Amino acid sequence: MKFKFLRVLIAATAVTSFAGSMAFAAAVPVGPSVAASSVEGATGLWFVELTNAPSVNGTSQKALQDEKKAFRDAAQQAGVNYQERMAFDTLWNGFSVQASRSEISKIRSLPGVVSVRPVNVIPAPPKGGTASPDLFTALNMTGAATVQSELGFTGKGVKVAVVDTGIDIDHPAFGGDGVANHPSPLFPSARVPYGYDFVGDAYNADPTSPSYNPVPHPGPNPDDCAGHGTHVAGIVGANDPTNGLKGVAPDVTFGAYRVFGCEGSTSDDIIIAAMERAYKDGMQVLNMSLGSPFDWPQSPTAVAASRLVEKGMVVVASIGNSGANGLYSAGSPGLGEKVIGVASYDNTDVYLPYLTVNGRNIGYITMTYSPNPPTSGSFEVTSVGLACSALAAGSLSGKVALATRGTCAFAVKATNAINAGAKAVLISNNVAGVFNGTLGAPLDGVTPVVGISLADGNFIRTQQAPINMTWTANKGSFPSPTGGLISSFSSYGLSPDLALKPDIGAPGGNIYSSYPLELGRYASLSGTSMSSPHVAGAAALFLQAHPATKATDMRTYLQNSAVPKNWQGDPGLGFLDQVSRQGAGMLQIDKAILATAGVTPGKLALGESQSGPATRTLTITNGGSSPVTYTLSSVEALSVANTFSPAAYGSDATVAFSAPTVTVPPGKSANVTATITPPTGPDKAQYGGYIVLSGDNGTKLRVPFAGFVGDYQSIQALTPTPYGFPWLAVLYLGNLYQVTGPQDWVYSLVGDDVPYFLIHFDHQVQQLQAIILDAKTRAPVHPVFNKFLVDSYLPRNSTSTGFFAFAWDGTRMQSNGNHNMTKPVPNGQYVIVIKALKANGNPANPAHWETWTSPVVAIQRP
Repeated sequence: MKFKFLRVLIAATAVTSFAGSMAFAAAVPVGPSVAASSVEGATGLWFVELTNAPSVNGTSQKALQDEKKAFRDAAQQAGVNYQERMAFDTLWNGFSVQASRSEISKIRSLPGVVSVRPVNVIPAPPKGGTASPDLFTALNMTGAATVQSELGFTGKGVKVAVVDTGIDIDHPAFGGDGVANHPSPLFPSARVPYGYDFVGDAYNADPTSPSYNPVPHPGPNPDDCAGHGTHVAGIVGANDPTNGLKGVAPDVTFGAYRVFGCEGSTSDDIIIAAMERAYKDGMQVLNMSLGSPFDWPQSPTAVAASRLVEKGMVVVASIGNSGANGLYSAGSPGLGEKVIGVASYDNTDVYLPYLTVNGRNIGYITMTYSPNPPTSGSFEVTSVGLACSALAAGSLSGKVALATRGTCAFAVKATNAINAGAKAVLISNNVAGVFNGTLGAPLDGVTPVVGISLADGNFIRTQQAPINMTWTANKGSFPSPTGGLISSFSSYGLSPDLALKPDIGAPGGNIYSSYPLELGRYASLSGTSMSSPHVAGAAALFLQAHPATKATDMRTYLQNSAVPKNWQGDPGLGFLDQVSRQGAGMLQIDKAILATAGVTPGKLALGESQSGPATRTLTITNGGSSPVTYTLSSVEALSVANTFSPAAYGSDATVAFSAPTVTVPPGKSANVTATITPPTGPDKAQYGGYIVLSGDNGTKLRVPFAGFVGDYQSIQALTPTPYGFPWLAVLYLGNLYQVTGPQDWVYSLVGDDVPYFLIHFDHQVQQLQAIILDAKTRAPVHPVFNKFLVDSYLPRNSTSTGFFAFAWDGTRMQSNGNHNMTKPVPNGQYVIVIKALKANGNPANPAHWETWTSPVVAIQRP
């Protein structure tokens, strides 16, 4: 990107007006405004991509180093003020730099620069609570328990990289002695012989955080002080004989690549550095439980990850936790073309500590910021309703309060109960199942606050008073009402280029695993962060069983045997959930390992339906010793439409085959064609389903397909939202004010007094241009070099009212044929034409572009 890229999320109350009169060259702005403090993503960090391909694609190290030296020399000669952060050669060629927007415009014009785009901030991973050390139900869901117990594969000899917060090597799950804060570092160890700390404890890339510290302090020991990486690694391959905790592949060898500090976020450039280190260490599988939502498969992390797969490493990544943000919310690197992007299903069971009421075990989850409950003691329970208002003083003295979830925050309910004398607070869910809650901050530091299920809350309320409850030190298994269904947080695809994403799903909701000794030893976490390591561990099992497997083939093998699940909105209806939500379905690693046949391709991306039915060829390969006859059929999944408020629809898509059956001799392959006719509606929906190949030997293979109903370029990208975007704006005293012309503001181009263009993207944009016209003649300022911005592969906004901001420093792009540069436009009046090329659009087709012309922009330098 050429200029500063600001991501802004605003609520309806954020727009205000500045009262006051205004003259030409006004001293203060008027009109609607938004606080600049609400801007997201303005890290000041940028990727600078250079011309040559990286070394994994054949470019010599000398050529890459010479190219970087040429860039540095040109930047020095041009007087560019920037700080080089990291240089990349192996998977991606270029730099990450820290620079102001005006310097970035100069960098973009330097010879050899292909693109300049923001370095994304990767959100901080979630924290967990104390829980039972048991993964067994999740392992049953994927068949991993069967692989371990009956097939005898444990991942032994397979090297798995975990790019995360590090691993607590002292933990018994990874061969440690169980001593917290070990006096001498145990790294490297037998189970974790590879790894590196890229950031240090204090690193935090989030510029909105009070602990913002974007300067990495790398070191050799990738110890985990945040927890997430230890939890993820435990799912991959914990082996804790003292507590019975076993991961998917309990004998893998780990590489721990720490990219997060103890608190806060990380950034894309750190991720690429970790990927390059894992490649040099010879890792066979890489798990990345992280990502940037609303992205493209052309993002640097996604491209680098796909190159790893091409070079022999299986790469598995979370698809994201932005399900609440609607369609096209999947993140990179999981969007990478060859990466296995993983969705999340809820675990079938939840292992919880429990209390008892009249002989019934009631599982609970302690809320974040609550003290841990006692492990013994009996108290009377009193129902207090919603507890959103103050309760009578002393009314709960010596008792436990039972409140209902809803209407007000958990902290409000708990505070009201505590003020009335409660010894503990139970909050029952208002929908099925137990839940994780947070108080937002510590309350009194004494009174425990826990969440229980709706059913258990109703049970307590029906008991005859006085109702007594007893805390216990016990833990048990409690069925999850959403078990086996897609998790509500799991991100929707498709990819912005209509590739089929996510690729596959695995358990990620309510997963128990290892946690740093200092933080409680074990924890319960939910997220696609937890589903991704199930697939990474499964890949390790597959590699042990089939060592010659190519990394580029792994995804297909796993997809062929996956089983799609019913719609999480109402599973009783019997409809399959959207393919753009679950991909091929639930991982079944036992079936994948035992399979003697496969079908390629493993998934079908059908694109937009504007041109009618799509025909694809499937190749079935029989690696067994007997012929197999396959009967071909298909099953439709639900369609989904409306980007920010997804709604499910039935589908009348059909699949016709070139033959109803096909017989494949042993050791041979056979082809069959499938013609998919898209559904008749609704317009702009994502549709999908599954081709099913049922063998006469009792086996089943599946191939997911997905596409878009109608003309993909009919999606409007530059939507105005209720605020009337795009805006021409000025930054003044911490606010961005709308400017309607020179009567509102004249820009000096000194400091931050530059024009800002605030734009909402309802959908991802393939290319964005900003063209400078003379305000009087409406002619371009130069016949050829008339742009100040040309950028590619921009994300959509996360909400229907969010927006981005682009700043112009009063220069335009220029080239003399041998050297790229920027050139200031003279003082005067201009209009800016913003052009947005729609996703998958043809640049030569005017109908695929959206345009907006700004009000007059007046420039008067001092």
